[in-house]
Amino acid sequence: MAQIPGIFWVVVVGCGIGIIFALALIRYILRADAGTAEMQDVNARITEGAWAFIKRQYSTIGITALIISVVIGFILARLSSPVELEMLGVTPFGLGWRTALAFLVGGFCSCVSGIVGMWIAVKSNVRCAAASHRGLDKAITVAIRGGAVSGFLIVTLSLLGVTAMFFAYGGATRPEIAPHLIVAFGFGASMVALFAQLGGGIYTKAADMGADLAGKVEAGIPEDDPRNAAVIADQVGDNVGDCAGRGADLFESTAAENIGAMIIGAALYILSINAGVAPIVAVGWVLFPLVLRACGIIASMAGILTVYSRGENEPPMTSLNRGYYVALALCALSAVAICWVMFAPMTKGWIWLMGCALIGILASILVVYITQYYTEARYKPTRSIAEASRTGPATTIVTGMSVGFETIMPTALTICVALGLSYWFGTLSGLDLPWWISGAYGTAVATMGMLLICPFILAEDTFGPITDNANGINEFTKAGEKIRRVTDHLDAAGNTTKALTKGYAMVSAGLAGFLLFQAYFDRVLLFQHREGELFDINLVIPEVLIGAVIAILMVFLFSAWAIRSVGGAASKIIEEVRRQIKADPGIMAGTSKPDYAKAVDITTRAALRGMIAPGLLPVLLPIAVGVFFAYFKITGFSAPAAVGSFLMIGTFSAVLMASFMNNGGGAWDNAKKYIEDGQLKDEEGKILGKGSFAHAAGVTGDTVGDPLKDTVGPSLHIVAKLIATVTLVMCPLWVV
Repeated sequence: MAQIPGIFWVVVVGCGIGIIFALALIRYILRADAGTAEMQDVNARITEGAWAFIKRQYSTIGITALIISVVIGFILARLSSPVELEMLGVTPFGLGWRTALAFLVGGFCSCVSGIVGMWIAVKSNVRCAAASHRGLDKAITVAIRGGAVSGFLIVTLSLLGVTAMFFAYGGATRPEIAPHLIVAFGFGASMVALFAQLGGGIYTKAADMGADLAGKVEAGIPEDDPRNAAVIADQVGDNVGDCAGRGADLFESTAAENIGAMIIGAALYILSINAGVAPIVAVGWVLFPLVLRACGIIASMAGILTVYSRGENEPPMTSLNRGYYVALALCALSAVAICWVMFAPMTKGWIWLMGCALIGILASILVVYITQYYTEARYKPTRSIAEASRTGPATTIVTGMSVGFETIMPTALTICVALGLSYWFGTLSGLDLPWWISGAYGTAVATMGMLLICPFILAEDTFGPITDNANGINEFTKAGEKIRRVTDHLDAAGNTTKALTKGYAMVSAGLAGFLLFQAYFDRVLLFQHREGELFDINLVIPEVLIGAVIAILMVFLFSAWAIRSVGGAASKIIEEVRRQIKADPGIMAGTSKPDYAKAVDITTRAALRGMIAPGLLPVLLPIAVGVFFAYFKITGFSAPAAVGSFLMIGTFSAVLMASFMNNGGGAWDNAKKYIEDGQLKDEEGKILGKGSFAHAAGVTGDTVGDPLKDTVGPSLHIVAKLIATVTLVMCPLWVV
């Protein structure tokens, strides 16, 4: 362990505190009141449906992951060049089994993250519903602490997984090589996360659309009414999509971006050693991402403990923002301290690298305000959609699309400014390195700075479906209007926190995109014995331009297939709800119960079928581009540049498309809630609430936005990083 400095113990302490804190929160949740027998019966139905889906989904994913791990291990063992094997210091068989094992471990950890997210959600939602009977403060505390269990366990598991694989693959003695051997950990996590998010997203939005259109619009019954056969499937979907899917999503985000930063750090380690820096000091370039993320766990813990309601009239978002800013302040302080300790011995310009970390933190704040402005009903964009609903569904959809497209601009500018400033700060850091390497490490530090707050962000994300389910349980059990008002307010806040999480994931994916590009370039240059050189990508070269066009094609085709899967599944649910209402008049009379299990089964089968084709597209397409141009050259230039252009253009196409879908869909959703809350009025001052023509138009807009914001948009975050981890793992196939 001579290569590892003492500050590394921060990682051990941070992980230990994260696990202990999560266990304490689990104890708090499980000891809370679980409500009446009727509430527990509804929750039992939701839990049963969620576990049934998760078992079938992860069985499918597990078989797929096992096959892919064997295939990539075999291919890399057979086709990797002697030069690559020499650089990594392994035999062909050694590279194959290490890659396959890292892939499976990453995939397994991603599965566990999804399951943890769903498990705590189904335990928390009924307790949040029960707590709402005692007031807003009790309900918001249960919801945020339930979400925090998922946030802290998943982020800690990600950090532990990357750290364990790093040392298992020789990180203590060869820190410059180990990050290259564990890239398959990120690949496995990303692939499983994509299938989990896709499958869960198709399920939740098919059930939601079916329940809304067949129930609220056609049958004229309230949301989450027990007479709606799709209502249990809708509640199940909140858990398997928004909790399990997003848990796996953020696990792979932190893991993949961590590994990418370590690969860039490995390049700096080699150059620093050649310049005479002591190994125990130079290894700080590699370990910095791990240490900084451990500090984020501790800072976020303090933020969670400061979330409480100061009164029934305090908006839930005010309580949540209080904890968010406490966590941010502590994250900023820890970033300053860690940069000073780890970078000051290597460069007098360490303060510029500290600035990079603060840029990442500031970017996370900015995206919160951008998302709130475009998706909260307090502001003009969402209200403009609600106003458009007075003239029908067509104007609702057109106005919502314009809002969604407009949100691309501030998202793109935030990414551009954060990238440009962090890169520039990196070049000013005084490192005795080529400007492109020091600049790239500046962006890596900014990305790690943004990920500091990840435990709190994930807690807020899971807060959303917990409050949504709690609201549904109260509606289902016919709780009073006063109690419903509490969970209605929490549900609206949950919609905003889910939108904030997606905005955070988008911008972090954009920052990570540049980080992962550079990690890919460094890996190619390592195999070509060109460490430290500048990797050029020239779009005038046909192979490079073709790779870029195919990347754009992939984003649109992926979106089309995913939306089609949601639409097909939703149609089946609508037909089933209609069939049951027609076959049994007692359902609408309230004298008999619908067959909830039938709707759950239909949605499950449709979701599992629908996730396969779009899920495989971003895995296979970059490999196909690289292998094709490695053996069929047009101009004689190398295939790595073609894949590099695919990676760069594909990443930002996915991020910007996700911005349109996430924010546009969130605005449609909250415009509908604005109408349901009785805030929309006609020219004479009459309230246009539930059951009005405007409300029907608002529901239509919401159902159009549902698959965008909860299926395709979140999945595109993963696509942006999945294509990077695929190319990192498989690049030996086309590096010639």
